[in-house]
Amino acid sequence: MLVTQFSRGQKAQLSTITPGTDLYVGIQINAPGEWDISCFGLDGADRLTDDRYFVFFNQPASPEKSIQLLGPQAGDSQAFRVTLDQVPASIGRLSFCAALDGAGSASAISSGYLRVVVAGTEVLRYSFTGADFTSERAVMIADIYRKGVWRIAAVGQGFQGGLAELIRSYGGEVADEAPQPAPAPGFGAPGFGAPLAAPPPMGFAGGMPATGMPGGMPPTGAFGGPEILPSQARPTLPGAMNSLDPYREVPTAGRWTQQNGKLVKVTLGPDALALRGSMVAYQGSVEFDYKSSGLRGLIEGKLTGQSLKLMTCKGSGEVFLAQDAADLHIVELGSSSLCVNAKNLLAMDATVRTEVRRIESPGIPGGGFFHFEVSGPGSVVVMTKGSPMTLTVQGPTFADMNALVAWTTGMRVSVSTQVRISRQIYAGGSGEALALQFMGFAGHFIVVQPYEV
Repeated sequence: MLVTQFSRGQKAQLSTITPGTDLYVGIQINAPGEWDISCFGLDGADRLTDDRYFVFFNQPASPEKSIQLLGPQAGDSQAFRVTLDQVPASIGRLSFCAALDGAGSASAISSGYLRVVVAGTEVLRYSFTGADFTSERAVMIADIYRKGVWRIAAVGQGFQGGLAELIRSYGGEVADEAPQPAPAPGFGAPGFGAPLAAPPPMGFAGGMPATGMPGGMPPTGAFGGPEILPSQARPTLPGAMNSLDPYREVPTAGRWTQQNGKLVKVTLGPDALALRGSMVAYQGSVEFDYKSSGLRGLIEGKLTGQSLKLMTCKGSGEVFLAQDAADLHIVELGSSSLCVNAKNLLAMDATVRTEVRRIESPGIPGGGFFHFEVSGPGSVVVMTKGSPMTLTVQGPTFADMNALVAWTTGMRVSVSTQVRISRQIYAGGSGEALALQFMGFAGHFIVVQPYEV
C-alpha cells in the first residue's frame, strides 16, 4: 500500500486515506535540545476548555483514553494512540505540537515527520525541516479535526514564544516565569541522618558588655565592621529562665543551620523558597512574597498534583522554618541532582531547579508515580515522618512507594508488582502490592521513612 505524502498546508478527509478509526500517530524530531511533544484536545472554538484533554508526558491519557501517549517508539521520538470513535463530541480538534525546552529554535530541526499508522501499516506521512521555520521555539505540526467528518491537516506553523505562546494561542492563561535569582553561595550541611550540631553551653554568654553599654547588652561591631546577627547575641537569662537555656538558638553556621530535629534556620542574603505557612519566627528586615511556579509549574501542578505552594523569603535577617513537627534534614546538592517526593520538600535555595518527573505503570492509580527532580547549586530541606533510613543500592532494591522519600538520579527505576505474595507483607493500606525497583551502580542510594504518606 502506498503511503500518502502530505506537504505543508495540505488537508484531506481521513476516510479518503484510511477507513480505520484506531490510529497510531508517530512523531519524530531530529534537533538539538529536548522537545516536549503533546496533543491538545480543543473544543469547537479551538480552545482548551478542559485541560484533561491536554495529553503530554505528565498526563498520558484523556479521561476515556481516546487519546493516549505511548512514549518513544521504534524510530519515533513520541507516539500517540487515537481512537476517533471514542473522542467525545465536545472535542473538535486534536492538535499535535512540539515545544523546545531550553535554548534554541525550530530552525535547527534537521528533519522531522508526523506519520499515521493503521493496523500496522503506515498510511500517511508529513515531513518537515528547520527550513520551514526561523526563530520559533514551538511548532504546531498537524491537526486531526471534525468538519462533518474527521479530517487531517499538515499545519507546520511555528510560535515565537515557545510553549507559553502556544498555550495562549489556545485561549489558556499562563503566568510569566520569575527571573532567575543570583546564585547562592554553597554551604556545607549535614545529610540524612547526620548528627545535629551540639547546642551552645549553658550559663552566661557574650562575656563582658562593651564599654559604655548597659549590662547584658551584646557588644557591637567595630566602626565599618559587620553588624552582629541576632544569633550571635547571647544575653544572660536571669532566674528561672535559665531552665530554657538548653533550647537556645543554635548560632549561625552557614546558609542553613539546624536548630533541632524539627526546626531549621536560613540566613538570608540570597533569596530562599519555603512552603507557605512554614515560617515560625524571623528576625531582621525580611519580606515574604508569593512564589509563582511559572508556566510549566502551573500545568504540572494541576495535572499531576505535584505542585509546591511556595513563598519567597528575601531581605536580610534570619527565618526559622518548621512544618507539623516533621523531622527536617538539610541536604547540600552541590552540582548533583536528587529525586524527592514533593510532599517531603520544605524549603530550598532559590537557585535550586525543580522539574516534575514520572514513572509510568498501568498498575499505579492514575497510570504513573510523580516526583520532583531537584538540581543544584544550593541546598534543599527535606521532611520525614520519623527518622529516615538511607539504603545503599546494591543489586535489585525495592521500596514501598508510599514510604519512599528520595533517591539518587541516574538509576533505572521500574514498578514491581508482587503478585505472588500476600498484601500483608507491606504494612499499611491499599495499593501496596506495588513497589518501586531500583537498579544502580556504586554510590546510589534510596531514602525511606517509617511512615506512609
